[in-house]
Amino acid sequence: MHRSLTKVNGARLWVDDGSVKFRLRSEGWGKRRGGARCNKLKPMPTDLLARLEEWKKRFGAPDLRELHRLLADVSGYRSTDAAALIRLHECLLFLRAYPADAEVLRLADAALFQFAERTAEPDDPAAFEDAAVSGIAGTSFSAVFSYEVARQLYARYPRQIEIDWENYDRAEKLGPVLQRCLPLVGEDWPVEAHVPFRAWMDAARPRGQSALGWLLESVASLPLSARDRADLYDSLELLLEWRIARASRSRMRMPARKPFFHRKPLLRRADIALETELTGPPLPVKRLSKMEARRTLDLILETSAMRYRELYGFTHPDAQRVFRADAGRGVEIVFFGVPPERRLPLRAYHAGMFFSNGVPAGYVEVLSLFERAEIGFNLYYTFREGESAWIYARLLRLFRQILGVKCFSVDPYQVGLENEEALDSGAFWFYRKLGFRPLDSAAAQLTEREENRIRRTPGYRSSRRTLEKLAHSYLLYECPDAEPGAWDRFRVRNLGLRCCRTGIPACPLLFRKIAENWDEGERKLLEAVLKAKQGLDEARYLHLMQRHARLRAALIELGRDL
Repeated sequence: MHRSLTKVNGARLWVDDGSVKFRLRSEGWGKRRGGARCNKLKPMPTDLLARLEEWKKRFGAPDLRELHRLLADVSGYRSTDAAALIRLHECLLFLRAYPADAEVLRLADAALFQFAERTAEPDDPAAFEDAAVSGIAGTSFSAVFSYEVARQLYARYPRQIEIDWENYDRAEKLGPVLQRCLPLVGEDWPVEAHVPFRAWMDAARPRGQSALGWLLESVASLPLSARDRADLYDSLELLLEWRIARASRSRMRMPARKPFFHRKPLLRRADIALETELTGPPLPVKRLSKMEARRTLDLILETSAMRYRELYGFTHPDAQRVFRADAGRGVEIVFFGVPPERRLPLRAYHAGMFFSNGVPAGYVEVLSLFERAEIGFNLYYTFREGESAWIYARLLRLFRQILGVKCFSVDPYQVGLENEEALDSGAFWFYRKLGFRPLDSAAAQLTEREENRIRRTPGYRSSRRTLEKLAHSYLLYECPDAEPGAWDRFRVRNLGLRCCRTGIPACPLLFRKIAENWDEGERKLLEAVLKAKQGLDEARYLHLMQRHARLRAALIELGRDL
C-alpha cells in the first residue's frame, strides 16, 4: 500500500489507499524528547559531509584510504543542523548498504550505532519526521497506527510508545469506546463538554501501566470478533508518539551471512536487460525456521512502521511460511504470503522486503492471477542512487520462479498518478527503459513522441505535465513465453463491477456458476483450484490456475474494459 502526502488545516496527513491512515503532528509542534546535550563531539566542518557524499559516486576507486579517514573523522564531530544530520545519516546508511570494503562497513556501523548522541538538540526537530528519513536514532515522531500494528509495537517497546495527548485532536472519539470499557463514563461523556478522557483512563489503569497499554488490553478483552475489535480501536484515529531508541533505522540489520563488497562501479539501469535477467538460473531459496521467521517479521514490521507504512502482508503475514532468497551482490529477499483467513477472494497475495548487506532497502507487494502479477515496488529514498534496476529485475525473476508468472503489471500510482514522489523521480521512465509498455493508447502515442524527442535532443527530459499524462496508464511487461496482449484490457476491478451489475455471486460461487456447462475434467480441476486457495501456499493455487485454460479465458472476458 502506498500513501500520498497532503495537508489538512496545517497538519500533514499520510493517506493510504486502504483503511489505514497515518497522521503526523502539525507543522509547528515544538515538543522534543530525546537524549541530553552531548558536549564530547566537536562542531562538524562544513566540507566534511560534502566530501563524504562524493564517495557515493566513486565506487571502483583503487585507494579507499581517504574514505576510511572521512568515516573515522566524522565520528568525532557534532552538529545542530538537522538537515546536515539527516544528510550524514543517510550517507552513512548508503555506504553501509553498499560497502566498498570491510573497513567501510565497520566504520559506517560505528558511526550509525552512536548516532543518537548527535540528535540531542537539532535546530529543526520536525525535519526528522519526514517519511523519507523518519526512524533515525534519538528522534521521535507521531502517527496513527492500526490496531494490529499498535499492539505489536507496544508489546515490544512499551516504554517508547504512548498516546500523544498533546497533539491528539480526536478526543471526542474516545467516548463511545471508553463507554464499553468503563460504564460510568456514560454519566460524563454524553452530557458534559470537555470530558477529561485522559483522567478517566489514568484512574482506571493499574499503577505502572501506561494509558495506551490499558486501552489496548481493554479493547482486546471485549467480547467482539478480532476484526470488530480492530475496527473499534481504529475508529479512534489515536495519535501515538514513538520515541526511537533501541529500534531505529540507524541500527536495524538482518544478519547477513557474508557481506558483499562493491569494489567496482555500481550496476546502473543501462546495465540491466530484463529479458536476460528473467531467463537466468533460479535464485537459491530457503525457508526460515520459526524463530528466524518471527525475528525477521518483527524487523520488517518495525522498518515499515517507522516510515509510515502498513503493508497488508506485513500486518498479516503467514508466519509459518517465510522464505529468504539470495539474489546475489549482498541482496537478500524475504517473502511470504498471508494466512488463509486473510487471503483476497480472487488474487494470490505475497509481500516481501529486500536487504542490502543486511540493511532494509525497500519492499515489494505482488498480486497474482493466473500468469499475471501486479507488482508494487518501493526502494527507500536513501538507496535511490544504488542498484535499483538490478534489484527490481531480481525481484521479478524470483516471483516468476516461485509463482510461474509471465506477465508483470504496474499500477498508475507507481508511475505518478496522485503520487508526487513518483513524478519527481521520473518513475515512468524507470519502467519504460526496462521494457514495460503503456496500455492506454493515448499514453502509448505520447511515449513514442517523447522517445523521438529524446533521440533527437541530447539532454531532453519530459516535463512534469507530460509525466502526469503518462501516469494515467497501466504498464505491462510480457515475458517471451507469454501470450502477447492477452491481459491488455483486463482489470480485476472490472471483473468485480461486472459481477455486481449482473448479479453473479462472489468467488467461489462465481467460479462454479461459470463452470455449470463444463465437462467433468474441467470442473474437477476447478475444484482443485478452489481448494488450493485455502491451502498452505497460494503458489499452488496459481500453478493450478495456470493449467486451467477455460477458467482463464472466462475470467479475462469478465474483467475486460467495461
